[in-house]
Amino acid sequence: MVLESFLSSVLEQTAPLLLAALAAMITQRANILNVAVEGMMLVAAFTAIAVGGATGNIWLAFFAGVLASVLASQLLSIMTLKFNADFVVAGLGINLLAGGATLFMLERLYNSPGGLRPISFPELWHVPAGSLAFLPVIGPVFEGQSIVVLLALLAVPLCWVFLYRTPVGSYLRAAGEDEHAARSAGIRVDRMKALAVTISGLLSGLAGVQLAMDKLQFFLPDMTAGRGFIGLAATLFGGGQPWMTAAAAFLFGIFGALGDRLQAFDIPSQFILMLPYAAALLGLTFARWRTVMRNRPAKITE
Repeated sequence: MVLESFLSSVLEQTAPLLLAALAAMITQRANILNVAVEGMMLVAAFTAIAVGGATGNIWLAFFAGVLASVLASQLLSIMTLKFNADFVVAGLGINLLAGGATLFMLERLYNSPGGLRPISFPELWHVPAGSLAFLPVIGPVFEGQSIVVLLALLAVPLCWVFLYRTPVGSYLRAAGEDEHAARSAGIRVDRMKALAVTISGLLSGLAGVQLAMDKLQFFLPDMTAGRGFIGLAATLFGGGQPWMTAAAAFLFGIFGALGDRLQAFDIPSQFILMLPYAAALLGLTFARWRTVMRNRPAKITE
């Protein structure tokens, strides 16, 4: 029972990280370092809670949150692909804009700068309790998980199929690997980059929706708490490969769930909160070391 509870917590903790990591991975394959995932998640989380609280319609809240993130991604595309702004600078601008705009709306529209907690909020669909009892270990782990968690797991093979089994995915990878060669082959590089940013916005929107609507059902300023950057770290750790990126996201999710369990012991809360970010730093260090070792020139033997 303890194992199933821990694995269930790992899955819940991993879902937003996994979606954020896939969002960053798609843009990385188009040679874009997308640091705006954090801001896109925040916009999606706020919009989902605001719309859900106002309408009481779960699907309207769900799709509104995802749409808000996609619109934020289009703003990033316009700034970078149309006006040639640097992707990192523009991405950081999106993050600052998202943080400031959501706080401004909390203060002006809801008179509640500390957060938005609707009196009543519709429930996301969750796997019914007892419906998977015939599956040992795995069944109890998936029971109670939201539809967004299931979509996050499904997104991994879908991203792999898109990148490696479709012509558009091949064009996107070609645009990221060598822009000049891609243009010579007739590939619309800017269009492929715009597509990558749009897909990134979609995945980031799902991450933000899951974070705000799954169990919490409220919005707090900066509630993403660096998950977008941890997702970016998982992408770099996984070398831009869907399955390795997913494995890295699960690793960071394990540290997050472990931090929750350690709260029951007499351990400083600062150490517990530090665990996912320490894991991300170790992952980035390993990814950098692996790149250096791969690019190191081979020794010439006489």
